[in-house]
Amino acid sequence: NSNATETMDTIKKEELAMTIFEDYLATLEKSEQREKIATLLTWIAQHYPDLTPVIKWKQPMFIEHGTYIIGLSASKHHFSLSPEAKTIRLFEDEIKAADYETTINTIKIKWTQPLDFELFKKMIDYNRTDKKGMTQFWR
Repeated sequence: NSNATETMDTIKKEELAMTIFEDYLATLEKSEQREKIATLLTWIAQHYPDLTPVIKWKQPMFIEHGTYIIGLSASKHHFSLSPEAKTIRLFEDEIKAADYETTINTIKIKWTQPLDFELFKKMIDYNRTDKKGMTQFWR
């Protein structure tokens, strides 16, 4: 049954992603922070099994054909999701509607804020389409 095989492949990729990110998650002091980041990373791995999970510059990222799609980093009061500046500008209104703060290259999400998976999906989908065929890591 090819559906069962595809499901198993997706589960294996998700488990692989989380194995790759284990050491990073262990650096987060608070269990709530580890849980939130693990939830987001798992969600990305589940919904985008074709993306490759990596750690670069001590941060979890997902890449596709060698180009950056999305990554994040944690700090004391928030974590930063980084879909690149072009994507942040494009989705600026939706980011503000989600009540997230932005810098040029990051979206700051407080630990207490809910995760807007619909917005994250739009940004990841956009990056995958916009960067299709791109060979450099950054735009």
